[in-house]
Amino acid sequence: MLYVFNVVLPVFLLILIGYVGGRAGKLGINASTELNRFVVWLALPAQLFNFAVNSGWQTLWQPGFITAFFLSCLIVFALVLLVSWIRHRDLAAASFDGLSASYSNTGYMGIPLCALALGQDGLAPAIISTFIVFVMFALATVFIEIGILSHKKSHEIVLSVIKSLCTNPLLIAPVAGLIWASSELTLYDPIAQVISFLAAASTPCALISIGLFLIQKSTAPPGRAWGISLSKLILQPLIAWMIAGPILGLPELWVSAIVILSALPTGTGPFMLAQYYKADGSIISRVVLITTVSSLLTLSLFLWWSNGV
Repeated sequence: MLYVFNVVLPVFLLILIGYVGGRAGKLGINASTELNRFVVWLALPAQLFNFAVNSGWQTLWQPGFITAFFLSCLIVFALVLLVSWIRHRDLAAASFDGLSASYSNTGYMGIPLCALALGQDGLAPAIISTFIVFVMFALATVFIEIGILSHKKSHEIVLSVIKSLCTNPLLIAPVAGLIWASSELTLYDPIAQVISFLAAASTPCALISIGLFLIQKSTAPPGRAWGISLSKLILQPLIAWMIAGPILGLPELWVSAIVILSALPTGTGPFMLAQYYKADGSIISRVVLITTVSSLLTLSLFLWWSNGV
């Protein structure tokens, strides 16, 4: 449990710093908005580009693991989206709920946890899972666009979705990184350094922004955030284990990795996407906080359980 605690604690503390800074008035009312703009348009795209450049296509081709992890994400996304849509009849909001329930914090927490629990062999599944959550990100963007543009004609919706996907910096950056990695060209050192500087600012700025957002009162019932959190921390890892183990019979290391990665708390991606679309991020910010704190217990239990299975 100690290494889980050591990885979870910095995430929680950065959220707390943002919350306390906002409460104390040291970070003004516009701080969250400006931080979000910086993360969405500069820092996070740089992080995604950097990650893609340093990974490349060769690391990613593990069909069994890709199938198991993607299906676990997709099933939870679809279930939560459906339940939310039935209750609220808002496809865009339901898409944010579905993404929050299926978007693991693979980059910041998944890589160090897999390395600590499984050694260097655990890095490959962590890297692959990071690209799979990008796919979920793109899928959610499509549903959000359809929900926002539901009053328009079908061809207008299709054109708008394509335009949004092609202009969203959070989707362009990893694709550009993979293309660059395939070219086998080397980035000019000063440019690579600038990208690294921006990338390093992404996670702390995003988490502090979430802390600032937690100050705001949410009109949504508390049970909504808890329902999404339980889907993320309990339902997704169980589904992932079932697909990877009993159904596909993947090797033990890959089964353990998929349980760890599926049981991770919700990352900042859904919150950043909500800010990109100027949507209400209060539910997502609470899901990030709940899953981050609760994952100390749930991750430890899943690690113990997967090692014993």
